[in-house]
Amino acid sequence: MGFRIEKDSMGEVKVSEDALYAAQTQRALDNFKLSDLKMPIAFIDSILDIKLIAAEINHELKLLSKNKYQAITKAIKKIRKDKLVNHQNFPLDIFQTGSGTSTNMNVNEVVAHLASNSRVTVHPNDDVNMGQSSNDVIPTAISVSASRALIHDLIPALLTLKSTIENKGKLHKKVIKTGRTHLMDAMPLSLQQELSGWAHQIQISLDACQKIVPTIAQLAQGGTAIGTGINSSAKFRGLFARKLKNYTGLPFTKSKNTFASIAGQDASVALSGVLNTLATALMKISNDLRWMNSGPVSGLSEIQLKAIQPGSSIMPGKVNPVIPEAVAMAAAQIIGNHTTITIGAQSGNFQLNVMLPVIAYNLLQSLHLATTSAEHLARTIAHFEVNQKALADKLDQNAILVTSLAPEIGYENASKIVYKARKEERTILDVAKELTDLPEAKLKKLLSPKNLI
Repeated sequence: MGFRIEKDSMGEVKVSEDALYAAQTQRALDNFKLSDLKMPIAFIDSILDIKLIAAEINHELKLLSKNKYQAITKAIKKIRKDKLVNHQNFPLDIFQTGSGTSTNMNVNEVVAHLASNSRVTVHPNDDVNMGQSSNDVIPTAISVSASRALIHDLIPALLTLKSTIENKGKLHKKVIKTGRTHLMDAMPLSLQQELSGWAHQIQISLDACQKIVPTIAQLAQGGTAIGTGINSSAKFRGLFARKLKNYTGLPFTKSKNTFASIAGQDASVALSGVLNTLATALMKISNDLRWMNSGPVSGLSEIQLKAIQPGSSIMPGKVNPVIPEAVAMAAAQIIGNHTTITIGAQSGNFQLNVMLPVIAYNLLQSLHLATTSAEHLARTIAHFEVNQKALADKLDQNAILVTSLAPEIGYENASKIVYKARKEERTILDVAKELTDLPEAKLKKLLSPKNLI
């Protein structure tokens, strides 16, 4: 009770009576129980796009009947309208057959089940998968879902983050602070100069994201099993890229070499490399924010991040830099994902890569984490307050300002001034007046932070 019998090429399988999928999905559910990680919903949605466009092309080429074409189209629209793209209907573990055949068949079976009725029977392989192979569908779905996330989500988020950093810098362009190298006092710089470094790091990743779009947007579809296009019309490949481009508004093109697109995942590694670089920048900015916010009494206390939640279950009144901490962890995850994607991409044996599901999962997770991290950092930077008194006090005590005197009095003499000022807890100006013959006016000019930035 509660089950129905489904058949595939290997025989009969019991499937839950309310399941939209059929035998091959059930076999995969029974076989692959390695984790609770499921194929991303955005990835499944991209496979549905592939099935929709493929059905249209096959009908135009008179390979698929009008009734079956309309039934497939109607089924995919129903899946989206009724919000059936969920892990109940697409429940497979990411650790499955390396080509992603199980997930491709999962989609084929759900579409075929919903498309079949008393007037027409739609077969998951012969009709929904017509002119396709898992070996070109899954790489294409990686390209489609990654391109969508990159263009619609990450690039806009980075543009916002960069402009937020630049605007914050402009608001505080007259604020001068102590610079630090090795976490130790160094020469001064303006807060705008410091933030300009952050903004440029984001610009580097933004440029790389925009440059990688044409590479990740090349589609393997039409290469079928190994790249030769067996069982697919010679016209399919070009038609597919053009139609999907028009349907999505994204700059898709057909792969320049289907053998490379099916056997390799170089584009995914390249995109992940961009995300890896971005993650290092996000972590650097996050850690700078944490240090600058440290205190408020015993730390640097240069800025005050917006308090958004209590920071301790035992220490009343404690508030922590939780968003930079969360972003740093997300960045670490992206960096780790890059290793997984790199290992996955080198697992292309002869004519097929056999780690496509794990590549898809990690790449889409990295794109999502990079996007949300950029969004969270932008809000954090937009709302922090600058503690100008703390910055000024520390700047006045910065003995490294003596660097500007070195060309006048020599490195050794300048060092003597630093050591004496620190030992006696005096200002550089006072000690310099005592140990040099330079006029006070010249000393003030040379030591003025405004003249040193």
